[in-house]
Amino acid sequence: MMERLNLSLSELKFDPGEGAAKAMTFEGYGAAFNNVDSYGDVIMPGSFKQYLEEAQSGKQPWPAMLSQHGGWGISADDLTPVGVWMEMSENTLGLRVKGQLADTPRGRDLYTLMRMEPRPAINGLSIGFIVKESEPRSKPEDPRRRIKRIDLLEISLVTFPANRRARVSGVKGIPTIREFEALLRDEAGLSRAEAEAVAQRGYAGIAGPRDEGDEEELSAITCRQRRLIELLLS
Repeated sequence: MMERLNLSLSELKFDPGEGAAKAMTFEGYGAAFNNVDSYGDVIMPGSFKQYLEEAQSGKQPWPAMLSQHGGWGISADDLTPVGVWMEMSENTLGLRVKGQLADTPRGRDLYTLMRMEPRPAINGLSIGFIVKESEPRSKPEDPRRRIKRIDLLEISLVTFPANRRARVSGVKGIPTIREFEALLRDEAGLSRAEAEAVAQRGYAGIAGPRDEGDEEELSAITCRQRRLIELLLS
């Protein structure tokens, strides 16, 4: 049985090219790990590992890129893909994907909607998948399921997101300093002041002397630094 999980996009940035040479590409996270979704499930790290290996070797098909889950199969036109997923990989945050919209009327419409100001008109992702392995809750406070293995069928651009931890974070082109500050806040978990300090003065902006006895603060700083490093590497 195919299931669906909605995820949000933010910080959309696109290929700066113009005219026919412009590639309508974007990237971000199709799923976030260790986060209770709107259905009460948690996707565990490693859930996509086997599927990714099989998709990249040709044993499994790559997921389709649809709009609004293909209109839930109402018509053949709705089920026509709007682009292709070019890259997929797991990291500590979740499933990172990169896609390119097709140079078709529907692809161009979606590209326009995703680039609107002051905010994207389309700002969600939703995955269609089959759960291959999961662990049900054993205590009332546990999530409904801990999902341990998934086969992807499709990843859709949707209007209404549900899980706000999975985000589109970047593509081609260098972000402005304000866009970079927003990335540092949203993706690395920095405060506004810290994000401004890093954007203006680099790592040294938040790497000043700390009280060695404050283990909790040091742990929090280390966590933010790791997320920052991962963000910059990605």
